[in-house]
Amino acid sequence: MNVETLITTLATRFADAGLKLMAALVLWLVGRWLIRFAVDLIARTMRRQAIDGTLTLYAQNIVSVLLNIVLVMALLGFFGIETTSFAAVIAGASVAIGAAWAGLLANFAAGAFLVVLRPFKTGDFITAGGVTGTVDTIGMFVTTITSPDNAVNYVGNAVILGSNIQNFSVNPTRRVEITAPLAHSQDALAVMAEFNERIAKIPNVAAKPAPEISILSQTAGGCVLAVRPHTHTDHYWQVYFDTNRVIKETIGSGGFPSPDVQVQVG
Repeated sequence: MNVETLITTLATRFADAGLKLMAALVLWLVGRWLIRFAVDLIARTMRRQAIDGTLTLYAQNIVSVLLNIVLVMALLGFFGIETTSFAAVIAGASVAIGAAWAGLLANFAAGAFLVVLRPFKTGDFITAGGVTGTVDTIGMFVTTITSPDNAVNYVGNAVILGSNIQNFSVNPTRRVEITAPLAHSQDALAVMAEFNERIAKIPNVAAKPAPEISILSQTAGGCVLAVRPHTHTDHYWQVYFDTNRVIKETIGSGGFPSPDVQVQVG
């Protein structure tokens, strides 16, 4: 083969390869656009049917993954790679893959149960899997929870399903729990009346059920009061801190003596 023939052959092959790569790129871009279109169409349809947002997100994730797998298989076939033999290799290694992906499959199954059983939905404030925060998404394998310090936590669905789940958003109100120790010389009933009046004026404290001020216990130093206002979950920490402030202001400026400090020696 002379040089001219070799150059012509190489140029032809490079041109064919370039055209094939360009065609593959077009196929990839069109395929990705179609996948996004299909996922968005499913989302719009489910929203029109008033289907829960959690289920909608989960369905979008599943459809997106499946269609992307189909697109990759189509690209492999476009380049002449036998997808049937490729599938046979995967099937032959299914035992090893299944063992390696046991945890992943468990998370996938747990995610399906979370969507069906619905112990919580996106936007709920929960404690699950050792994490407390607001649910952002329930994915195929992990649930995304943003904690109160604005950290994003990715928790395996199997961990969540296998643990106790506290959902603070189901009931319309949540109770704030604070204790207030009093000095032995303080008139507990007078302090309780003052607390009732001031705490009821705190913004976002629920009128029903009304704030509960009770004697929790008796100690050598004096009474310990349980101060329990109710509020919506969204305002929990605001009411918590404002209640502590009101307790301090009431005891400090209302003519009530400070609690006795008990010091244990020996």
